[in-house]
Amino acid sequence: MGIKHFKTAEFDAAVAAAPLAMVDFWADWCGPCKMLSPVIESLADQYKGKVLVGKVNVDEEPDLARRFGVMSIPTVVFLKNGQEFDRKVGVMPPQAFSGVLDTNL
Repeated sequence: MGIKHFKTAEFDAAVAAAPLAMVDFWADWCGPCKMLSPVIESLADQYKGKVLVGKVNVDEEPDLARRFGVMSIPTVVFLKNGQEFDRKVGVMPPQAFSGVLDTNL
């Protein structure tokens, strides 16, 4: 599956079709986002075929960022059947994200 780079038009259908999704809201200019990127990539590989892992560039898709109330980046939103059930804001260790995924798989 790898990482899906979402555009607003395809977001709802893709996330609704996935039983579990993790979406990273980020921007090119964001230092902490760059620090978190390898963690997100690693999780995408680790959960390939089980979790939809995506990224939303807040500068390119401001409507999605607004819809999810993203005030700080990086923000990682967890969705189950299209509905948000958890989020993490800021750079955290991989276990902070895998713990949420593991308990919801």
